[in-house]
Amino acid sequence: MSARNLVPIALAIALLATIPLFVASNTVLNFLVFVLIIALASQGWNILGGFGGQFSFGHAAFFGTGAYVTAVLQMRYGVNAWAGFAIGISAGALVGWIIGYLSFRSGLRGSYFALVTLAFAEVLRILANASAIAGGAAGLLIKLDVRPENFQFESRAAFFWIALVLVGIVLVTTRWLECSRFGAQLIAVRENEDAAKALGVDTLRVKLGAIALSAAVTAAAGCLYAQYFLYLDAAIAYGPWISVEALLAPIIGGIGTVFGPLVGALALHGLGELTKTFAGRIPGIDLVVFGALLIVAVAFAPDGILGLLRRLKAKLAPTRAKRAAEA
Repeated sequence: MSARNLVPIALAIALLATIPLFVASNTVLNFLVFVLIIALASQGWNILGGFGGQFSFGHAAFFGTGAYVTAVLQMRYGVNAWAGFAIGISAGALVGWIIGYLSFRSGLRGSYFALVTLAFAEVLRILANASAIAGGAAGLLIKLDVRPENFQFESRAAFFWIALVLVGIVLVTTRWLECSRFGAQLIAVRENEDAAKALGVDTLRVKLGAIALSAAVTAAAGCLYAQYFLYLDAAIAYGPWISVEALLAPIIGGIGTVFGPLVGALALHGLGELTKTFAGRIPGIDLVVFGALLIVAVAFAPDGILGLLRRLKAKLAPTRAKRAAEA
């Protein structure tokens, strides 16, 4: 992977990093932090679903594991929040590997794999809802102690920059996937798993690596959510809402691309907030927007927003060349 491949990522992150320098509104910063959390979870889904072709309906299993592990370690065992954050990511990766091993060793693919991931997420939700250590139905409230060593900050900008750094790291990881041997093997599995196996690719190893990496990224989003909002219950951590948003953003932005999940998360929640502003606080109006965007994307832009922009650029290129020749 050359430095040239990282230039667009560096420029995008640098541009986004300047926002808190010009915007002091906590409402705007809250919105941006939440968008980055969703973008992070979506990047995790994109690694497995976009590059690996293994569609998951249960990424809440990884999001919730990361969130609960970091919260429980702090509240029940007094573990430092930063250490809990790292352990939560590792726990999410482990859960992903276990689910992947049980699924892929059984030969599950396509809709069967998607349903199995959904089932695991639902089982974990029920267990968390009934578990005393996880706070049961009442959930967990992380103690408010605003100090950097507790991963709590007075300024929303600090959380924004931390979330942005995490998104930047995952963008670089995704770019590496595009250029690496492992990424090529993952794409080969996506295109034709039997052919990839015939060419000597260890498909089980590749898929397990992809789901563990995917789960770790999504668990990082869950850890960040827990530290930012300081409250969790089973419906939040393991609820279907995060699984839906994690797969919607890449589809809207551009599945199997580096920037697709980030663009999709910004588009989804940006339009959702605009709709709330003009249509009033109608319950569920943002979900209507999400559904409408999905229909439009599937019907008119199957490659997402980024794919649509590429096609428009390709159509405009001959026109620009002709104008340049005439000039």
